[in-house]
Order: sequence, then structure tokens, then C-alpha cells
Amino acid sequence: MSDEQTSPGQLLDSPEFSVRVAQLTDLLGLTDILADSFHSRAGFRDWLYPLLRLGIYEDLRNRLRATTPNYVCLVAVQTPSPSESASTTPEPQLIGTVEMALRPLHLFPFNQTKHLYLSNLAVRAEYRRQGVAYHLLTACESIALSWGLSEIYLHVLENNHQARRLYLKTGYKLQQADPSWSAWLLRQPRRLLLSKRLT
Repeated sequence: MSDEQTSPGQLLDSPEFSVRVAQLTDLLGLTDILADSFHSRAGFRDWLYPLLRLGIYEDLRNRLRATTPNYVCLVAVQTPSPSESASTTPEPQLIGTVEMALRPLHLFPFNQTKHLYLSNLAVRAEYRRQGVAYHLLTACESIALSWGLSEIYLHVLENNHQARRLYLKTGYKLQQADPSWSAWLLRQPRRLLLSKRLT
């Protein structure tokens, strides 16, 4: 994250949680959220989980340490209850995250036009359906406008109905269903490209 582009202070405060720019000290909590949200531990996958978690940790650490222009990782942090605040200084619990960067929408070498792209929107299971993802998206939109950019893109799997409902409710529109050999041959869900024009 470039310091000139985004202040590390609070981007949103509510009675339940706040949204701010991620720091390196958040790395372990972020890794837990992403690993638990995107990787199942059922069956043989439990053996692979430590490797997947390590990969997430290293990738995220590299992104957080870089000073890439137009990149930000946001975290939602649980606000301690008044009784917790009075007794001690509790360790803040990270409950959600999202990343936003200027990058190509596709990995094909013939199309390298960069667009503002959201990825890794994830919320701890016990905090879902409480507005955390909505507020993370809203914070991303504010940052995008401060960067002078007016359109955001993201991908969602077609069978992720809860995420699709959230994105459509917040104004994202379907651009296209990405062609995929795995969807056709292996009956895997397709990735849907959505976008939102900011005003």
C-alpha cells in the first residue's frame, strides 16, 4: 500500500466493528480468515491445509510489504465491548478482509489493460450476515473514488449464491461468465465477472 494514497487510520467505525488498512501485525489473523474461508478441511484436504495456509501467509506478506501503487488490503476489526475495554486492553480480533488493486482482469498476455479489481473478500463464519462484507465493500468504493477511479471489477463463482446476492444488492452487475475448460470438463462452477460504476 502506498502511504500517499491511503491513510492507515480508521475508514469506518460502528458500534460492532471498524474498518482500517491492514498492517503486517495483522498477518496471522488475515491468514486464518482467508484459509478458513477459501479452503475446506474435509477429508484428505485436512492434510493439505497447512501447506495452503503457508502459501496464503507468504503471498499476503509479500503484498503487504510491497509499496505497490493502487493496492490496499482492508481489515474489519471487532470493537471490544465496554466491559472488555474497561478491564484490559484486549487483542483486537480481525473478523473480515478484502484486497483491492489495479491489475489486468485476465491472465492472458494479449489483454493487459489494468482495471481496479477486488479480491479475497472474506468474513469469519461467526460474523457473516452482520454487515461486515457490506462495509468492507463500501470502504473500497471510497478509496477507489479517492484514487480517481470510478469502476470496480470482481469475480465470483456462479454457485456462491450468498456472495452473488451481496454483490447484486450493492450494485454490481454481471459483465460475463468466463469461459472455463474445468467448468465444462470437470463440471466445476464458472467464474462470473461483475462490475460496478461508482458515482
